[in-house]
Amino acid sequence: MDTREVRAPAHAGTFYPASPGALQRMVDEQLDEAAAGAAASGEPAGTQPRPIGLVVPHAGLVYSGPIAAAAWATLRARPPSTIVLAGTNHYVAGLSGAALWPDGAWRTPLGEVAVDGDLAGRILELGDPFAAMPSAHRREHSLEVQLPFISRACPAASIVPMLISFESTGACLEAGARLGELLGQIRGGGTDVALVASSDFAHYPPAAQAEAVTRTLLPPLLALDGRELARREADLRWARIPELACGMCGIEPVLFAVGAWRAMGLGPGRLLAAGTSADVPGGDPGRTVGYAAVGFA
Repeated sequence: MDTREVRAPAHAGTFYPASPGALQRMVDEQLDEAAAGAAASGEPAGTQPRPIGLVVPHAGLVYSGPIAAAAWATLRARPPSTIVLAGTNHYVAGLSGAALWPDGAWRTPLGEVAVDGDLAGRILELGDPFAAMPSAHRREHSLEVQLPFISRACPAASIVPMLISFESTGACLEAGARLGELLGQIRGGGTDVALVASSDFAHYPPAAQAEAVTRTLLPPLLALDGRELARREADLRWARIPELACGMCGIEPVLFAVGAWRAMGLGPGRLLAAGTSADVPGGDPGRTVGYAAVGFA
């Protein structure tokens, strides 16, 4: 008897369409438009190395989908076999460390995405702060909204979902480095595994200020300088920017991934796309969320 635990979608019909047909059309259009945009920029397909690490946004797909698609489209021609997903914890108070969904699958309107239980098991063998905690994932949207893109851009890929929450920058970077050492060994053995961090940028200033926040945070992110990224994000919170709640909603999974990408020998990063929620029809320029897609090879 199949005893796999399958995570049911928690946000179908809100963050993205619940209809399989409508969702597939939306995601395919966003992926195609992202690829066309890269071609129109004068960057011929295949001239850049395929990313092994990505930063992707995690809002409703009508808002952040075009930016997320710019990241996921880079994997479409040569998808990795497994994608480790580092997500933002929005809902679980007191979560500390890296909480994994260890096996089974995640269901979406486009079908199930398998969890790579073998790789999850190897990560769990690293010990504290890596722990199996499926309950932390049940309401979370930061990884769920990536699955439609994975289903369409990397249909054969499996995933290892984890939610990241640490009390200090140092602990976050150190844990990421431990994961990166493992992933580097696995890649060295011939398994094509990628690491993707899910984060939005500024919440909720006017569009011009959101864009300025992204410009402030991109240089240390592209340089994989986690401590400078954390310092700048903290400074922004005290800068009295109108309505700004944070510079990054998901800085912890990004810092964690930065530690891993450095240990894997990646970098510097490349900006793939950036924007705000005001860029889509009906978006309010007075109250926005910032988005960026970044690739590391």
